[in-house]
Amino acid sequence: MTPPRRKRRHPRPEPLPEPRAAAERTETKKNPERLYVITGTADGGRAELDLVTLIVARADPPPSVPPEQAALLRLCTAPLSVAELSAYLNLPFSAMTVLITEMISAELVQARVPIVRQALPDRSLLEAVMHGLQKL
Repeated sequence: MTPPRRKRRHPRPEPLPEPRAAAERTETKKNPERLYVITGTADGGRAELDLVTLIVARADPPPSVPPEQAALLRLCTAPLSVAELSAYLNLPFSAMTVLITEMISAELVQARVPIVRQALPDRSLLEAVMHGLQKL
């Protein structure tokens, strides 16, 4: 004979609803139609953008731009990379390249190649440091 099972006196608390931002993030990932609406038909070519290409806004967002472009313009008051913009707007890189290409052709933003430092230091600088250390 098995012992009787005990019933709980207090029901389990219901989980709290997700915050609105988290709900919007999951909605974006599950809704590919939204990406098509953002990017449009994308018939033309794309700008050659890399993850580290810096994007800078040329002006404040005009009232006629879509909300994604207005958000991008507000974020780009200081130079931001395409990877950072993709993360902030929660859009995939491919959608960001189409969006940024449209904005570059409309002259709303400017793309800048990041400054790459030289792989090898200047030989004369190293010699000057070496002579300075030898004099100590």
